[in-house]
Amino acid sequence: MSLILGIETSCDETAAAVLADGRRLLSNVVASQIELHRRYGGVFPEVASRQHVLSILPVISQAMEEAGVGWDDLTAIAVTYGPGLAGSLLVGVNTAKGIALGRDLPLVAVNHLEGHIYSNWVDPVRPGDPPYQGARLSEADFPLLVLVASGGHTELLVMHDHGRYERLGGTLDDAAGEAFDKVARLLGLPYPGGPAIQQAAEGGDPERFPLPRALLNAPEHRFDFSFSGLKTAVLRLARELSDPVPVADVAASFQAAVVDVLVSKTIQAAEACGARHVCVCGGVAANRALRAELRKRMTLPYSIPPIWLCTDNAAMIACAGHYRFQAGERAGWDLDVIASARLA
Repeated sequence: MSLILGIETSCDETAAAVLADGRRLLSNVVASQIELHRRYGGVFPEVASRQHVLSILPVISQAMEEAGVGWDDLTAIAVTYGPGLAGSLLVGVNTAKGIALGRDLPLVAVNHLEGHIYSNWVDPVRPGDPPYQGARLSEADFPLLVLVASGGHTELLVMHDHGRYERLGGTLDDAAGEAFDKVARLLGLPYPGGPAIQQAAEGGDPERFPLPRALLNAPEHRFDFSFSGLKTAVLRLARELSDPVPVADVAASFQAAVVDVLVSKTIQAAEACGARHVCVCGGVAANRALRAELRKRMTLPYSIPPIWLCTDNAAMIACAGHYRFQAGERAGWDLDVIASARLA
């Protein structure tokens, strides 16, 4: 049996998980820093890295205890090396290197975006959890079309096999999650913006304001995204509207525009590359409007993880690390962080 300890500290979540045989989750512990950063309206990098230093060892100890395993039971350590905040990444990487060296365990380096993709491969086992939305993944589903939508990334990739990716396109400016945060701030909503916009939009009319869908019909940027113009359109709209601003309607209209672009381009990309299956992942994948639109419009088999696996976690890092380990990959003691690491 393979037992992988995964460690994730790319941004503001300190996380550790133990995964058996690549898919069976034994533990998944996440220490959130949302309350620390809420006062700043976003993640404060120095605060994040200092909090990781305080949280990392207790989180790992809890993950090991909940999994019921000891150090001698582990097969390898998997850790996120990038992309992310350099200071935050360093805490996870150096901790993983120290454990691996001290316990004579193999070390596996994992790209954070690849981790999000593998959140679709982890079997959810928490009591009371709903099943995955859509079909369960297997190797027979390659090639996969993957949409990664998070606070820092919005990308479309083809996954030809484990570890083999082809990038079709991505954001030219703001990522989808970043746009949610910025628009929430414009509307006076709290951080993080994704849940705040979703909650505000529940009582709003998504068709009241016809906000732009950038690059939706741009042949030269067929698989690229741009959300900065949408953000500016919301800003101008808020300034033009009489006080008080109808926050619910603006939030619903903004959310509908983002979701329309994400789903439309995903469908187009899947058709163009001959994908057999579509995976949607990343923090934005937790959005209920996006999930509803996928159910409505997606004709191919698709999967999207349960909400607790959409945001940053270590289960996805352990899963990606398992497949990297099985392929014979090992990181050296000179492993360093790469804040702007690319997957393909």
